[in-house]
Amino acid sequence: MGKGTSTGTDKSTDSPGHAADSHELIRVHGARENNLKDVSIEIPKRRLTVFTGVSGSGKSSLVFDTIAAESQRLINETYSTFVQGFMPTLDRPEVDVLDGLTTAIIVDQQRMGADPRSTVGTATDANAMLRILFSRLGTPHIGPPSAYSFNTASVRGSGAIAVGGKKAVKATYSRTGGMCTRCEGRGTVSDIDLTQLYDDSKSIAEGAFTIPGWKSDNVWTVGIYAESGFLDPNKPIREYTEQEMRDFLHREPTKVKVNGVNLTYEGLIPKIQKSFLSKDKEAMQPHIRAFVERAVTFTTCPECDGSRLSEGARSSKIGEVSIADACAMEIRDLAEWVRGLREPTVAPLLTALQHTLEAFTEIGLGYLSLDRPSGTLSGGEAQRVKMIRHLGSSLTDVTYVFDEPTVGLHPHDIQRMNNLLLRLRDKGNTVLVVEHKPETIAIADHVVDLGPGAGTAGGTVCFEGTVEGLRGSDTVTGRHLDDRAALKESVRKPAGTLEIRGASAHNLKGVDVDVPLGVLCVVTGVAGSGKSSLIHGSIPAGEGVVSVDQTPIRGSRRSNPATYTGLLEPIRKAFAKANGVKPALFSANSEGACPTCNGAGVLYTDLAMMAGVSTTCEECEGKRFQASVLEYRFGGRDISEVLAMSVTEAEEFFGAGEARTPAAHAVLTRLADVGLGYLTLGQPLTTLSGGERQRLKLATHMADKGGVYVLDEPTTGLHLADVEQLLALLDRLVDSGKSVIVIEHHQAVMAHADWIIDLGPGAGHDGGRIVFEGAPADLVAARSTLTGEHLAAYVGQL
Repeated sequence: MGKGTSTGTDKSTDSPGHAADSHELIRVHGARENNLKDVSIEIPKRRLTVFTGVSGSGKSSLVFDTIAAESQRLINETYSTFVQGFMPTLDRPEVDVLDGLTTAIIVDQQRMGADPRSTVGTATDANAMLRILFSRLGTPHIGPPSAYSFNTASVRGSGAIAVGGKKAVKATYSRTGGMCTRCEGRGTVSDIDLTQLYDDSKSIAEGAFTIPGWKSDNVWTVGIYAESGFLDPNKPIREYTEQEMRDFLHREPTKVKVNGVNLTYEGLIPKIQKSFLSKDKEAMQPHIRAFVERAVTFTTCPECDGSRLSEGARSSKIGEVSIADACAMEIRDLAEWVRGLREPTVAPLLTALQHTLEAFTEIGLGYLSLDRPSGTLSGGEAQRVKMIRHLGSSLTDVTYVFDEPTVGLHPHDIQRMNNLLLRLRDKGNTVLVVEHKPETIAIADHVVDLGPGAGTAGGTVCFEGTVEGLRGSDTVTGRHLDDRAALKESVRKPAGTLEIRGASAHNLKGVDVDVPLGVLCVVTGVAGSGKSSLIHGSIPAGEGVVSVDQTPIRGSRRSNPATYTGLLEPIRKAFAKANGVKPALFSANSEGACPTCNGAGVLYTDLAMMAGVSTTCEECEGKRFQASVLEYRFGGRDISEVLAMSVTEAEEFFGAGEARTPAAHAVLTRLADVGLGYLTLGQPLTTLSGGERQRLKLATHMADKGGVYVLDEPTTGLHLADVEQLLALLDRLVDSGKSVIVIEHHQAVMAHADWIIDLGPGAGHDGGRIVFEGAPADLVAARSTLTGEHLAAYVGQL
């Protein structure tokens, strides 16, 4: 007999049971990924297991980097080596035994690609089905499904082709696409503000260009314009003739000789588009990003009115509805329209499309439209969009792995998410969830609590068992599971107001609201009610406004908290000054890097379709610096020892004594304030959890000069015990004279607010209005909104 599980089947005790029934557990023995300390656990299959613990305790390392990663690696190995060559190579996790694994499907919070061509419709295959539908039923008929695709351009060509020495055969080729030719399927056209590129009262020789990095001695930028022969470098730009202006701004790429070197000259506008506009804005340095935001304006394409589609695609309709109209509808309205179509010739297609659209509504995303750019979805919305393709799946005995599926959900929507998780389990699947919300922990069949602390203080299993057992345990999660923040007895008085008038972005219905300043103001409402549209759309990040949103931190294995926060700069200078050498020696990405591993600390061997192998560099022993650099000391430590310190240790080290460095100490204090005292300064950013990255970003922005802080769900990835620390940090910001505006669903933050602005009453076109503004106590007393009801239940005033 295998291990007994409550499967509801009653087997006679004397019958031996089938051997296959003994595999009822996923066994993990000796897991050592990241900060895990030889973790061994047994997870029941076909049950809902929730992994809890403070942020950084090792939950993701166990669930994603060990169990899910090994499952995916083993599945990839079943393909031929040819196919494996096209797949991502995965290392075997640091673990002794992994037994009883099933196919893992990972539904994580990775933002969907911010490609301007990707929309909710293209990301979920709903657009593909709509295109087929219109190509079969649309009148007038304009062509195959590609004729309705905004990512396919119309192409026509002819020529001759000879294969293997045979006679050339003439052929013509044509393809009908649905792409709008003006905006190339993007829906917006960019316009460059020339006044941000140059000062037309000056000549090129006088330094007319105001583009970052364009210095007068640079032959590739300014030099090529000055020496090209097309322009007079000493004439003010405003005095150029019409021909000179055309050559200056729009000339096609032309070969020219500058100081004996062959170079390509092209007009300023195409050059700027290639060098700045074709790159991802988020990956740019801050000063270049600021320049691009100033110089480029995006407006809705006047030809397709933002629909991205050609006139032909827009003219073909089913009834009165074109494919552009269908994609612009809210998905729940579109589902209603599809339900009304009765056409036996496309019945299977209608059934599949209807199923996909109804899954959106079921999962709480009925307020989205298919033409919504996928890069604008929040982490929680992106995760739920990814869930859609799994909801109707007939697969069973699959392991579904979720990363905080309740992120971005109002308490009202969490129940719906819980039901979906239970439905996946009840179909015979194993569901593993990393979660902090007590509402989701409560539905678990099995709980694994990691800790006791974060980083090096975590990585062990503190508790394994039922939710009731967790409540009675003395772990951090057990003690805080029933925590409830109380309403404030007295709230702060506003020091002024920020007036928002006639806000109409997305679903907002001409909203007028006064946002109080000098207090902690929380903006809440169900997902899709218009919170982000109101705040981010009406309070632009600029002078005096510091906006900390949920865009992910981009960082390679070479980036770490010290480089990201700018902490390394004062440390390098302090080392250089104390030893009388150059600061560049103390950078592992510059002159001080170990020459063998180029400052990476490891040597990486690529093995094609097999997983690559990383080995610690023998030359520097993983310290990343040249031996000669490690001889220089500051406060008795070398640079590698400083980077190995935790934030807490470093704060003490740079705060007093001979190593006192006020600039470094200030950054470290901010990192400790946001609860990152356990991180080591040199830890690669790629190993940080989502919650840690957002708090790292918050710590960096706390140095910005600004009177108004706008925070977008700062409790993301925070354990119940850490929420208290966040509330204390928000209080400190307000008490220091800042205004803090928080978009948040967490009831503890709502209860702690001085002022609440509640949007709703529903999502999408059912939202976009202010349904309450006032103190939290008044919201609880009124219970007039969904938020009011949930907050009243939370603070115990039922």
